[in-house]
Amino acid sequence: MRYNKIVLAGGNGYLGQVLADYYRNLATEIVILSRKPALPKGNVKTIVWNGIDEGEWKDALEGSDLLINLCGKNVNCRYTEKNRQEIISSRINPTLLLGNVIAKLESPPELWINITSATIYRHAEDHPQDEETGEIGYGFSINVCRQWEQAFFETNTPRTRKIALRMGIVFGRSDGAFPRLLNLVKFGLGGRQGDGQQYVSWIHEQDAAKCTEWLLEHKELSGVINCTAPEAVKNTKLMKLIRTSYGVPFGLPSPAWLLELGAVFIGTETELILKSRWVEPRHLTDSGYSFIFPKVEHAVKDIISLRI
Repeated sequence: MRYNKIVLAGGNGYLGQVLADYYRNLATEIVILSRKPALPKGNVKTIVWNGIDEGEWKDALEGSDLLINLCGKNVNCRYTEKNRQEIISSRINPTLLLGNVIAKLESPPELWINITSATIYRHAEDHPQDEETGEIGYGFSINVCRQWEQAFFETNTPRTRKIALRMGIVFGRSDGAFPRLLNLVKFGLGGRQGDGQQYVSWIHEQDAAKCTEWLLEHKELSGVINCTAPEAVKNTKLMKLIRTSYGVPFGLPSPAWLLELGAVFIGTETELILKSRWVEPRHLTDSGYSFIFPKVEHAVKDIISLRI
């Protein structure tokens, strides 16, 4: 085994399972910090925590190679005042707690990755946003990201390298955005959303996992890192690719007014669909990271071929 211990805080969700599967054969032990107990599966075990209070779970961080924090309420909801408060607190409170605990450990994690969001950048249709020149946007979701990253970097962990991994939309087989887009295609609703000119900054689930190992191995990297495929794709092209790959000849478009109406009924916000996220992973590419799926065409075909 290459690594001693990988810790996934809030790792019982979709991306946490992707990461656990990736490291299963690379680490002696994988620890998931979760609010819900679970039986061990091989070298993967779950320790219960609440993300607010210190407890015996902190011993799991001792001697770990990598801590990945995935905590946070799903933003796929209506931004009511209650949901806004929960979205913020579910990110900031565990981040501050982990920072306070790490500062007191004898053998703290070598690297702490906080999974944040590439939505922190402005709506961009003119040019891509990278870590150095990207412009921060405005609005509730951007404010969440700003507060989240501020809390992360203000924690005092001098012996632990820290990376805020600004994740794009993860494309995978079992959960996340892609199965929902595929369902639209299956029911003949897989046309463009809005005018279809908004960019989607995406990343295949295998690259989302693999790049964390790359960051662990490349100790010169720290701070903010964008985690997206090298080429964003316009919504119109993405939906056409999914239709073609699945063998559906047409898809009805969804104008913005209809999306707003539908968002109210299904309990989400149109921003998640209509905002143009054009993000460039400059630090990853400049460091030599080789993407498994750099092209959206190959990513879509890979995911669909294993779903049929």
